[in-house]
Amino acid sequence: MSIEKVAVIGSGVMGAGIAAQIANSQTKVVLLDIVADGAAERDQLANRAIAAMKESQPAQLMDAKFAGFITPGNLEDDLEQLADCDWIIEVVLEDLEIKKALYQKIEKFRKTGAMISSNTSTLPLSILTEGMSERFCSDFLITHFFNPPRYMRLVEVITGPKANPQAVSMVTDFIDRSLGKSVVRCHDTPGFIANRIGTYWLQLAINEAVQHQIDVESADYVLGRPVGIPKTGVFGLIDLVGLDLMPHILANLGTYLDKDDPFHALAEPPALLQTMINGGYTGRKGKGGFYRLNKERKKEVISLADGTYSLAKRQIPAAAKAGIKNIRALFDHDSKEGRYAWKVISETLTYTASLVPEIADDIESVDRAMRLGYNWKYGPFELIDHIGVDWFVDRLQSENRPIPVQLRTLQGRSFYRRDNGELQFHSRNGVYTTIKRPEGVLLLSDIKRQTRPILHNRSASLWDIGDKIACLEFHSKMNSINLFTLAMINKVVKNIPKLGFQGLIIHNEAANFSVGANILMLLVIAKLRLWPLMNFILSLGQQTFQKLKYAPFPVVGAPSGLALGGGCEILLHCHAVEAHAESYIGLVEVGVGIVPGWGGCKELLGRMIADPKTAKGPMPATMQAFETIAMATVAKSARDARKLHFLKFDDGIVMNRERLLAAAKKRALQLAENYKARAPYTFHLAGLSGKAALQMGVNEFIRRGDATKYDAVVALALAEVLSGGETDHTEELTEKDILDLERKVIMRLVKNPQTRDRIAHMLKTGKPLRN
Repeated sequence: MSIEKVAVIGSGVMGAGIAAQIANSQTKVVLLDIVADGAAERDQLANRAIAAMKESQPAQLMDAKFAGFITPGNLEDDLEQLADCDWIIEVVLEDLEIKKALYQKIEKFRKTGAMISSNTSTLPLSILTEGMSERFCSDFLITHFFNPPRYMRLVEVITGPKANPQAVSMVTDFIDRSLGKSVVRCHDTPGFIANRIGTYWLQLAINEAVQHQIDVESADYVLGRPVGIPKTGVFGLIDLVGLDLMPHILANLGTYLDKDDPFHALAEPPALLQTMINGGYTGRKGKGGFYRLNKERKKEVISLADGTYSLAKRQIPAAAKAGIKNIRALFDHDSKEGRYAWKVISETLTYTASLVPEIADDIESVDRAMRLGYNWKYGPFELIDHIGVDWFVDRLQSENRPIPVQLRTLQGRSFYRRDNGELQFHSRNGVYTTIKRPEGVLLLSDIKRQTRPILHNRSASLWDIGDKIACLEFHSKMNSINLFTLAMINKVVKNIPKLGFQGLIIHNEAANFSVGANILMLLVIAKLRLWPLMNFILSLGQQTFQKLKYAPFPVVGAPSGLALGGGCEILLHCHAVEAHAESYIGLVEVGVGIVPGWGGCKELLGRMIADPKTAKGPMPATMQAFETIAMATVAKSARDARKLHFLKFDDGIVMNRERLLAAAKKRALQLAENYKARAPYTFHLAGLSGKAALQMGVNEFIRRGDATKYDAVVALALAEVLSGGETDHTEELTEKDILDLERKVIMRLVKNPQTRDRIAHMLKTGKPLRN
């Protein structure tokens, strides 16, 4: 049995998000909700949710047309649609009676073997199934998604003692492979893993900040980057998820947790929280929260003392600066911020240590849940290892604080260790257990623990991943491409056959594939007016990527996250790509006042000309490529990248990032069997007449105020490349001709101070300058 059709009941934020992600897997989904009072349209709530999906930012749908996989309905007229669904997901209010009444209705219509799950974030399964039939209990589980469902990788799964193992496996496999999520199995306890720990951490951080007069910005700084927590910190995170959710989660946990649980020792939420909610300050979805934007779009922050707003100071506390280099330095810092950070983190970690095995079988599940559900860099037990187990225990003892058994029995050791290249965790029985990956999961990090790189420099390394396939990994800052990167690519292309490999994958496990060329290098060269060196680097990049394209073996790109500028150009020169669904690919060079210069213009133009859907003639492909590059368009998903020609339509898309490298390896092996390099592009372009036509469009943008004068300078340089320079459509141009034009116009642009200003502004702010 497989999952061919899903029903989602409840079209609120979470229900709609889950339905959208199911549609992203191109699976049919029925979205049902109540009939709204006085509604002229009985499916109004579901229809509104679907309409909102198409417009949402960040986008819920990977492609707007995927909304066609969703059928709207209501709970009065359309329950019979459940009869052919293989999985029914309940996403309604966290009210036990409402949920149970809904389950009784579902039971009348669902087919034998269809699974039912609840997206509850706090209610235990034993309570949800109490008094329900044997049939219901065998097909029921909890599948707790995190918001937003498209982007958050965690799904917590809880099953009861009567659950059908085969049916549960069917659902979890669908969540993994089709929805792209990492499944963490949890015990049936209130709040499960991530929210049990996360809510404790958030509430403690708020209470301690109020009690010790720590301002919101300082709290977020010290509880952010230094301890491996996203830069939102605590208060920024609450703004993101919504202040109004906190009271409900706290109330449910307070109701269902044992009376002796340390959670109850936390004070009630400060009165300010309810005052903000009552006033509509529920976070980013409301008028603002702990942070807000004023009428001038400047960031303001609330005072925890009196509830007034003032401009954000954005001053990093000394304790946070100390902690960036050494987390112990943060905890030892003689300041109220340092003492605050130690109190919140140490209490959270000791609380977590006391919860295993109550909430999960092992510490690895707990760490994975916090990394994926709250975006922590380190899970709680990994963080203790990072701090130092003995140091942590000694400090707790010096403060006469209780030490959980998990910590008392571990002194002199760590929660994780490497043994013969395998990663192991300390298990409940006192021995170390090797972490086992699901079938079909291949991680570069595992390979790196077991072997040494074949080739290596400061920015890139080559790894043997088995079956005569090698993997080239970038590891510079943000995986930017510099001279060391280019040198490694050249060395790899030259040596792959000599080393006995039959294929190459370009892949890394960083947050982003590559943000493109190291623009600091370009700025320094431009300021020093080292024009021959600039031309050399442009030529080197072009030659390097051409060698990738025409390598005597298949090259497969395997990106995830951002692949911008030069990162996109690498993918354009690969023979094939297996892309993570959440790949954001684009040629964004105009934002720093240049054009793609390592073959990006040439490759995108060639793909558009070759596309049978593109109208024939010298201008249609040129205009299409011009619009994409001039607007610095970045694909919002791998699906979107196909439409923009950054990916070919036969390139693969992988929903689960942990399965990406295995998919790329399989593709490389397939290509290697009968490998043949691609034929080079030839071009018949419109030349000066084409450039003139594009200039008319640019002039109109300037007239309307949608472009600056320097935008026009950059755009016309791009038009010169894409129209073929001083030519006409009767003349055949080669790839080298287009590459020469790329270099020519970039050398002209970098001599303009406006381009150097754009590069400097991007380096300083991370945002483009419109000068």
